[in-house]
Amino acid sequence: MSTLEKALVIYKSKPAIITENGEKLTIQLASGETIKLRPKDITLLHPGPLASLKLLETPLSDGDVAGAWELLQGSQTSVQETAELIFGEYTPRTAWEIYKLLLDGLYFIEADQKTVQVQAAEAAAASQAIGAVPRIYVQVRTPEDVAQILRKRNEKNREQEERELFLEHLRNGTYDKVNEGRFLQDAEALAFGKTDKSRTLRDLGKAETPIEAHKLLLKIGYWDQFINPYPSRFGCPQGSARTPIAPPPQEDRLDLTDKPAFAIDNPWSTDPDDAVYLEGSTLYVHVADPAASVPNDSEADLEARSRGSTLYLPEGAQRMLHEDSLRHFALGLDEISPALTFKISLAEDGSPDSIDIFRSLVRVKRLTYDEADRLSEEPILKSLFDFSEKNILRRQAAGAVTIEFPEIHLGVSEKEIQFSPIPSYRSADMVRECMLIAGEATARWAMRNRIPFPFVAQEIGDLPNEVLPGLAGSYQLRRCMRPRRLSAQPGDHAGLGLSVYTQVTSPLRRYTDLLAHQQLRRYLKGEQLLDIDEILERVAAGEAAAAATIQAERASKLHWTAVYLEDKIGSQWEAVVVDIKGNRATVIIPALALETQVAVKESVSYNDTVTVTLKSVKLPELEFMFILP
Repeated sequence: MSTLEKALVIYKSKPAIITENGEKLTIQLASGETIKLRPKDITLLHPGPLASLKLLETPLSDGDVAGAWELLQGSQTSVQETAELIFGEYTPRTAWEIYKLLLDGLYFIEADQKTVQVQAAEAAAASQAIGAVPRIYVQVRTPEDVAQILRKRNEKNREQEERELFLEHLRNGTYDKVNEGRFLQDAEALAFGKTDKSRTLRDLGKAETPIEAHKLLLKIGYWDQFINPYPSRFGCPQGSARTPIAPPPQEDRLDLTDKPAFAIDNPWSTDPDDAVYLEGSTLYVHVADPAASVPNDSEADLEARSRGSTLYLPEGAQRMLHEDSLRHFALGLDEISPALTFKISLAEDGSPDSIDIFRSLVRVKRLTYDEADRLSEEPILKSLFDFSEKNILRRQAAGAVTIEFPEIHLGVSEKEIQFSPIPSYRSADMVRECMLIAGEATARWAMRNRIPFPFVAQEIGDLPNEVLPGLAGSYQLRRCMRPRRLSAQPGDHAGLGLSVYTQVTSPLRRYTDLLAHQQLRRYLKGEQLLDIDEILERVAAGEAAAAATIQAERASKLHWTAVYLEDKIGSQWEAVVVDIKGNRATVIIPALALETQVAVKESVSYNDTVTVTLKSVKLPELEFMFILP
């Protein structure tokens, strides 16, 4: 093998000089680094000698690239022939220039070694000259290839010029609404939480975060404030579930249509899923029965599990089950409704003595909380109110924690935002107590029958020695509460004052309730039950999705509150002081059900009512600044 010392070779698309021959070759890179490698790991560009790679940077007169290409188009040739045609000589310097043309790829590219065809004599000479080091050959592009590449490059250059102009517009706080919207798709995807990257934000030197993307889109007018990005940002599916729900199947149901039943809720509620009636010491809690048409692991069940719960937004509900589920199963929308009934015998103190669970047909009358309160002394409802008061006392005696904060109904329709205070209704407390009894009784029943079931438990942290009155006291207690825990093992629900508890009264809008109903129906029909591991797997998936739903609901309420307040800078609001830390006070604005902090200059006390002034609103950050006068 002829010596290759001082030969110009290519290693990983970079030039190098062979400095030492041997079984392995030693090459030197432009950085001065030397490497030992096998001959097949490099390709020969020029046999040399080349004293220094710096000589490759010397000026070189323009050659006739186009002329050489026209002469050679569509053929294969050598680096030497190409260099001689373009520059009139084959030197390390001209060979390197040819390689740069190969990298550019317009007229010439490196030929695949498997397709290279050379004359036998040339091949033999090449083999003798370079030994085991492969040689670079040139594939000359066809006119069609060159024309296509030029078109693409022109388009790319034009696109780049348009993008530079677009970025200049953005820096000036605007954009071309007709022609530049396509460049904002990456920023919009980031604002919606569909990606964590944005070339546009990066090119502007801004952090690639949803907040920065939101700020940009608002600033230039691509978005207005009425776009709520939070459901998408938290991964919630758009719209209600898409899997159709079949009507209730034909099955035996106990006819209870001769007994009254009342579905009591807010006037804006569209998915009534429970109804109640008390007859003597027997409480009937009728619950919507979508599990009749949504068995475990059906397509509708899997979609409901992936959502976790219905997403209630100020602009409307996005349901866990298909909208048809209301038409088929919501209570009181038709004259007669299918239900799963929890018939509970009550002890003197209001606790559940026994429970019977069965499929039923019920005739439900819908009432608002206000209507039910006005009927609270009527015999048909009075016993329910009496029971609820008794059960509240029972739970409080067992350590139940009562937390009360101002509530509002926030609605958005056709870019109008309305805040409606929710009064404290006795009937709301009564319905809650009926639902709690149903959950307590069912949990006991599941334990007694050894049924794997999704139980709900909650712990409480250390309570203060003395709880403050009013809102400040509720704020204290809330900080002591621990997150609820769902598992297949029963446990104390300290917050409710119950030794065991589960949730079974909202299967239209909460996946774990639907799962509980599916297990109940399996038991009632004598079918094989889901085991503990299967229950836990489904609970974990449903709860993870429901957590995202809760986050989206909270952020969405703050978003619409911010939109509502944006044009109200300087407005004044009554607020209640619930916590004080140094010169900062946490206050709650009842009219907005909004918790915020203000700086305090003078002494304030817990539960003081103060007047705060709105100083600023930062919509993308969901930040509000209120000050005391």
